[in-house]
Amino acid sequence: MANALVDKEVLMNHINGQWVKPEETRDVINPANGEVVVKVPLSTKEDVDQAVQAAKQAQKKWALEPAPQRAEILYEVGRIMKERKEHLSKLLTLENGKVLEEARGEVQEGIDMAFYMAGEGRRMFGQTTNAELKDKFAMSVRAPIGVVGLITPWNFPIAIATWKSFPAIVAGNAVIWKPATETPIMANELMKIFAEAGLPKGVVNVVFGTGGSVGDAMVHHPAIKVISFTGSNETGSNIAAECGRQLKKVSLEMGGKNAVIVMDDADLDLAAEGVIWSAFGTSGQRCTACSRVIVHENVKEELESKVLQKMKGLKIGDGLNEDVKVGPIINQAGMDKIKKYIQIGQEEGAKLLAGGKELTGGDHANGLYFEPTVFTDATMDMRIAQEEIFGPVVSFIPVASFEEAIDVNNRVEFGLSSSIFTRDVNQVYRAQRDLDTGIVYVNAGTTGAEIHLPFGGTKGTGNGHRDSGVQALDVFTEWKAVYVDYSGKLQRAQIDVE
Repeated sequence: MANALVDKEVLMNHINGQWVKPEETRDVINPANGEVVVKVPLSTKEDVDQAVQAAKQAQKKWALEPAPQRAEILYEVGRIMKERKEHLSKLLTLENGKVLEEARGEVQEGIDMAFYMAGEGRRMFGQTTNAELKDKFAMSVRAPIGVVGLITPWNFPIAIATWKSFPAIVAGNAVIWKPATETPIMANELMKIFAEAGLPKGVVNVVFGTGGSVGDAMVHHPAIKVISFTGSNETGSNIAAECGRQLKKVSLEMGGKNAVIVMDDADLDLAAEGVIWSAFGTSGQRCTACSRVIVHENVKEELESKVLQKMKGLKIGDGLNEDVKVGPIINQAGMDKIKKYIQIGQEEGAKLLAGGKELTGGDHANGLYFEPTVFTDATMDMRIAQEEIFGPVVSFIPVASFEEAIDVNNRVEFGLSSSIFTRDVNQVYRAQRDLDTGIVYVNAGTTGAEIHLPFGGTKGTGNGHRDSGVQALDVFTEWKAVYVDYSGKLQRAQIDVE
């Protein structure tokens, strides 16, 4: 066993309340040091079908449980997660690489989501309204959909899972969950917590494996009525096309090309802190990470100087060390992509101010580490200013006015998160109106969404649905209109209105 934090060498699927031993596995690598942490199952279409059959049976009974009783399970899940927060955080860092303070924040997000969605067990409001005929009552209610499929990414292996699974559960659905193969330990731990909290067998089933096998089987399974996916645009687009052919409901949260706008009246020290945290937190491996700084030309050089100065204090290394601020890149494919974009940026004519290299010696010898990197004098049409890099790389783009800043921000394929630093209240209100993103921050970076607000974006970032907030219930419920006629006679709507 590579690490004492992990209590087993081979993970197992969890189907119908039972741990199911896999036939084939893959190594899970700690990106901080290259060590094998655990082995993850590589499941098959048959494993998915077994899980779906269990979920179908479980969901029939689960949907009949009163929602406040379903919520009690989530309250208990939240309590256990809170009790085990530090242990979960260390496991998360072990498999994912993000620094401990960020891992603690992610686990806390899951705790918050448990208590928030448990509260929906006593809300989940519908509407009552006036009927157009006498002696008739009309209302709408939310109804569960059935069996839902969740496909979650490696960069937030527990937070995003809770965004999706908790509203699905409290709404009365059963779940088939495919976690990322890079980060399966959080799924294993959450399933143990579900069982300990008393969730009936079969309500949540975890099937580990690749997108090409498990994910594809979920998308094509006729009994899975919803697919909720977070990941790349290419994969999400393919899922949407397949689900569309089957008239299957799909929720997509995909890429971002997020920008911090810094106007010439901004608090530049605060803006520099916002850029550092947004661009280099999680080594830039967030869909909300800042990868563009759209800065007014009057303060561009001063802001760059402050950012470069603050970058000197960023220690890069194993996230389990409390003083480390920037952890590793998740895998070699991620590293290769970052290096490719460094070359592209230089070829396009952007000026490399800092970073730009993989770290390979000393404490970084066995891990995957990349220096925080700053380009400047980038233009709106450069690929480094348009395409998602998913690494600790940020490009400064100078502008001459507020209007130009808004235009540059909006002229990308994505629309997830944006930020503006300014002291001008008029610009604040124009920005929150005109920035074409699903999330807008004022005098803060592009990261830090809270669970009681909807999370998602416009344009290429998604397909209109939202994770988190009460809006997450829309993904996992159907609206049902109910009419009760107590007139004792047949009344025809729109015809018998006097």
